[in-house]
Amino acid sequence: MNYIYLYLNLFTIFFPLVLSFDRRVHFYTNWRFLFPAMALSALCFITWDILFTQHGVWGFNPDYLVGIYVFNLPLEEVLFFVTVPYACVFIYECLNTYVRREWLQPLAPALTWFLILANLVVAVLFWGRWYTMLTCLLVPGLLLTYWGIFRYQKLGRFYLAYLVHLVPFLLVNGVLTALPVVWYNNAHNVGLRLYTIPAEDSMYSMLMFLLVILLYEVFKLKSRARVNKPVREFV
Repeated sequence: MNYIYLYLNLFTIFFPLVLSFDRRVHFYTNWRFLFPAMALSALCFITWDILFTQHGVWGFNPDYLVGIYVFNLPLEEVLFFVTVPYACVFIYECLNTYVRREWLQPLAPALTWFLILANLVVAVLFWGRWYTMLTCLLVPGLLLTYWGIFRYQKLGRFYLAYLVHLVPFLLVNGVLTALPVVWYNNAHNVGLRLYTIPAEDSMYSMLMFLLVILLYEVFKLKSRARVNKPVREFV
């Protein structure tokens, strides 16, 4: 029971890792793009996590941890930024392979601008509540960054993967916040919960998912550009 956070990390990555060798998806062939994307994403989120933990925005219950700490964060929390992005990109690529219809792409522009405006409104209304404010400022910033690079290309695919990821998200975060393994200081959020999960977690998860997808797609784009680069002939 004491190792519940570690077990949740293992549960999160077990099936995506095993199924990475699926004959159609061949997810393992994209590891060269995924791992650098995950590393950069983890660097950003671990830095954020360290600062918020130090300032009491959230914290961890030692009763459910193995007791190993990295940069004053539980080992399990560091692993979270490996297992979750891996699983998220795996969902994204599986849907790209097995779901051919563009269900949400026609709605991508409207969804994108709704998310940008809605998050900015919430950030202003709850200015000074650090979890709410920072998350709701960064989501629009990242969506605009994605739009600046790719416009709406594949955003429908991302939104579909995000919706599918909400199933394991609710399960894992539900356990983490119900026990709780992770506690939140309500002075820094709006106090609205989805069961026991802070409402901000849904946007935090979108932020983490979109960042790793953005970096992943950028690395894939650069790789294709290198392959297709014309060779200069010398006479």
